[in-house]
Amino acid sequence: MKKIVIIGGGIAGLSAAYYLQEQKINDLSITLIEAEDKLGGKLQTADEDGFAIEGGPDCFLSQKPAVARLGKQIGISEDLIGTSEENKGTYILSGGRLHELPEGLMLMVPTKILPFATSSLISWPGKFRMGLDMVLPKKNSSGDESLASFVTRRLGKEALDKIAEPLIGGIHAGDPDNMSLKASFPRFLDMESKHRSLIKAMLVGKREAARSKGKKTSHFMSFVGGMGELAQSVAGKLDSVEIKTSCPVQSVNYSDKFHITLKNEEQLEADYVIFAVPAYAAADIIEQQDKQIAQTLRSINFVNSATVSVAYHKNDLGKPLKGYGFVIPSQEKRNIMAVTYSSQKWHHRIPNDNYQLLRCFVGGPKNQDMVLLDDEEMLTKVKAELKDILGITAKPLLTKICRWVNGMPQYSMGHLERVESIEQRLERFPGLALAGNSYRGIGVPDCIESGERAAKRILERLH
Repeated sequence: MKKIVIIGGGIAGLSAAYYLQEQKINDLSITLIEAEDKLGGKLQTADEDGFAIEGGPDCFLSQKPAVARLGKQIGISEDLIGTSEENKGTYILSGGRLHELPEGLMLMVPTKILPFATSSLISWPGKFRMGLDMVLPKKNSSGDESLASFVTRRLGKEALDKIAEPLIGGIHAGDPDNMSLKASFPRFLDMESKHRSLIKAMLVGKREAARSKGKKTSHFMSFVGGMGELAQSVAGKLDSVEIKTSCPVQSVNYSDKFHITLKNEEQLEADYVIFAVPAYAAADIIEQQDKQIAQTLRSINFVNSATVSVAYHKNDLGKPLKGYGFVIPSQEKRNIMAVTYSSQKWHHRIPNDNYQLLRCFVGGPKNQDMVLLDDEEMLTKVKAELKDILGITAKPLLTKICRWVNGMPQYSMGHLERVESIEQRLERFPGLALAGNSYRGIGVPDCIESGERAAKRILERLH
């Protein structure tokens, strides 16, 4: 009997296990090992007195089909939900004031003239500079560049500082000056290559979407039970997989077979192994076997982040909240990066309509130490920001902090070359594969696809 061991029980590892199980291959043993006492990785949704608190991602991009496909396979498609229609709108804090993103702004690109022209967010010189995207030539070379370089070149510095950095950089919790465009947002390079102008590319995309007769879906989607529902539902389907939780792995060595040593000194053998853990954790595990791979894995940097969820009675907020929340450019020098009004962005997040649930984001590349503060000090700083920006002075009914130390990989310049170097070196170990958000995409759909790719790599060796 052939044995496969998957190290890591986040959504990448769970997806790999589920894919392998569903192939229904005789004489194949699958074991999944997780260091923590529960599965799901960052997909954690806690029910706190009727409040659904997301510890990690609260949604996924509907344009990437992996989540919807997996949800259908495991029978939770009916639980898919889009963002609330009645509370649309995102705001950006600039100059101490909240400015609504103009209608028609897609990612960072304006597609409607009047709302953009009347917006208070961008100055008139900044608006003119963004409009120059329509006439500027495309870049001649196909090489990589930083997000900051690309946005400044196409749309100008003000668009970078006030829109792209908080909106797009916030997705990766990354520094635009170092963020690889090719690794993080290859779509932008493709848009420039095909259409020259980003604005033109977005307008073409809008026209094509309007002509499509497909069902209109929300740009961002989640589940009735939160994103944790996806992870727990996949885990619940793994009836042919041996699952070991609270089992950190010490090392993996190879000689004829893979020899896996757990930190409790238990020994396992496997014919194939999938590492579905962060790159730095994979480096620690494989270092005894291959120091070169370990070194390159460690060259993928990570930053700290945390979410601080706070619940209030609506009557205690003073004034109604508008939209889904707001993001904050780093130049504002605040102690938080963004705030999502979870109960306005999604249905099924609060016990009833008398409450509001907010989720604040701290950390990131320029404020990592915030994540290391104790709970009381972090909450004090977060509540001070909510008071200053939103005028909230009431004591929260509920608070919950979720820390992710070294939780967010940074796709800095040269990232894809580093990943390719790792993958080439892995050819020395044909029974070993990598999965997770350290390599080719940080979103939930990307993680699912990475788990399935790793599983397919293993299956190719089986036949």
